[in-house]
Amino acid sequence: MKKPTTKFLLAKKLHMSQLFDDNGNVVPVTILAVSPNMVTQLKTVESDGYVAVQVGCEERRAKTTSKSLVGHTKGLNKVFRNFSEFRVEDVSGYKVGDVITVEKFAVGDNVKVIGYSKGRGFQGVVKRHGFHGQPASHGHKDQLRASGSIGAGGVQRTFKGLRMPGRMGNAKVSISNLKVVKVDAAQNEVYLKGAVPGARNGLVWIYQ
Repeated sequence: MKKPTTKFLLAKKLHMSQLFDDNGNVVPVTILAVSPNMVTQLKTVESDGYVAVQVGCEERRAKTTSKSLVGHTKGLNKVFRNFSEFRVEDVSGYKVGDVITVEKFAVGDNVKVIGYSKGRGFQGVVKRHGFHGQPASHGHKDQLRASGSIGAGGVQRTFKGLRMPGRMGNAKVSISNLKVVKVDAAQNEVYLKGAVPGARNGLVWIYQ
């Protein structure tokens, strides 16, 4: 998110659904819930070396928050669960305490979305990399889903980048050119065409 943006929001993925366009065609959509984003800090070249707007969303109780975060938004008398920065060209159009809502976006906008993919835990090579596994025949009693050889014996080390078992999912995923098909200001929801990475109630970044 180094490139300056003009429109941005922190949102929460709800679920997928479908809408019908003017021609009666089904349009798959992902519904994102946007709690009002409040500007909590402005970054400038003079003070921070770059220009950005920091926003917070989803209020929480101060009792369950660290003192450093409570102090960070002391002047707003609010405590937020999520914070994020968005690079902008100029912060003169913003001030601390401003509220950004879904009305920032309009139908037809093409946006970029960042989210964290579903975590699958520790997985073997068959599920993680699509290996076929070993033949289910004599001599393969307990090796049906094993990876097999991981290298020659003369090198005496495992080469970097070898496909092996490990943690799967829970990685940052970016998707570009998702179209805004509906903006529901009454419900604070944005409808994007197509799928958005992450599980339900996962945090996503929308910007243009």
